[in-house]
Amino acid sequence: MSIPQQGGGAPIEQTSQLAEYIASGEKPRADWRIGTEHEKFGFLTDSLLPLPYDGPRSVRAMLEGLEARFGWAPVREQGALIGLSRNGANVSLEPGGQLELSGAPLSDLHAIAAEFDAHLAETAEVARDIGVAFAGLGAAPIWTHEKMPRMPKGRYRLMTDYMGKVGTHGTQMMYRTCTVQVNLDFGSEADMVQKLRVALALQPVATALFASSPFFEGKPNGHKSWRSRIWRDLDASRTGMLPFAFESGMGYERYVDWVLDVPMYFVYRDGHYINALGQSFRDFMAGRLPALPGELPTLSDWADHMTTVFPEARVKKYLETRGADAGDRGHMLALPAFWVGLLYDQNALDAAWDLVKGLSAETREGLRVAASVSALQGEAGGVKLQDLAREAVAISRAGLTARAHTLGGADEGLFLDVLDGDIATGEVQADRYLAKYRSEWGGDLSHIYAAATL
Repeated sequence: MSIPQQGGGAPIEQTSQLAEYIASGEKPRADWRIGTEHEKFGFLTDSLLPLPYDGPRSVRAMLEGLEARFGWAPVREQGALIGLSRNGANVSLEPGGQLELSGAPLSDLHAIAAEFDAHLAETAEVARDIGVAFAGLGAAPIWTHEKMPRMPKGRYRLMTDYMGKVGTHGTQMMYRTCTVQVNLDFGSEADMVQKLRVALALQPVATALFASSPFFEGKPNGHKSWRSRIWRDLDASRTGMLPFAFESGMGYERYVDWVLDVPMYFVYRDGHYINALGQSFRDFMAGRLPALPGELPTLSDWADHMTTVFPEARVKKYLETRGADAGDRGHMLALPAFWVGLLYDQNALDAAWDLVKGLSAETREGLRVAASVSALQGEAGGVKLQDLAREAVAISRAGLTARAHTLGGADEGLFLDVLDGDIATGEVQADRYLAKYRSEWGGDLSHIYAAATL
């Protein structure tokens, strides 16, 4: 959720404090939790246009309806309603009005599913009354940039201005993509490093398995995950597969060094986002930030800056996996299951590392590209994504079985069943949408909204 962070108000005096901030997130295994984030596109059911921010059928009307009916508390910026909070969960807005559930930290995947289903039910109830629906797709299939609304958030105004200067696809990412991700804990620096390496190396598998964005601006785009393609030309300084994470000496300080070298977006003060585009956090720490000359940053400023880096897997006080398209309910729930099984059982984590530790940086990057283009049919460096996915999902299932979190006699592995079906056929959501587009839809892409409605 893109809101100001709470890192602390004391001035930062040395870089060791930045690494200590990450380390403060360490938790014993018994306290590890699962946090999920799901984005979805809202649209008007009659015209199939995106939701404006204001009006009787709008993003604001959705938020007000959820607040009034289901006990959510409003979150405002400069008087504008921009989100909701309740019991550790948040509903927030992405730049183009995509509605996001940032779930509460929960102990198991059955609880994650119950939270997600409750959110979908609440959203659907409000949406039906105003002629709105929500679709789970990785990229907007028809809407052009000019048709997208703008949400009233100062952070997004600054980012929009900057994106066109550093890459070719930044505003596409902001306004016309949706993702599902999972946020997971680590127990130590060594645990963080192992989890980050596995998450980065297997992110192409996640991209392939969850690919659901084969259309853009009304036609096939030549990729199974256009969302992943967008991220490759967004801003090289803050995205990618982080090759340095696989080098000797990787740890909190090495990650901090990389984030310090990423140009800033903003500083948040007194409810306002102050333009610091392209400026240096290192200069900020020396009191030489042009946006706030003579002022030193706080840990909250550092926490904010950490939210402006976008690698395929990201470290804050927990680990975020970021490479998957949003999709249907089954895939939205399979994504956290995939990563929890791999990363929360030590035997599975070791097996996953054994699976990928021999991959070169070139192969990892090649698989990232191949996944966006061809999904499970992709390969690079002699590695086929369908084969790698089969092995990774098997390891994940073993990890979930070992966790032994059951509900009604079923363990968490049931959430992986949809991925087993995809791997068996070699076809993912994108392949199935393309097949329908070329057959029963007769090339009429408007049918995808009903097909993808959550």
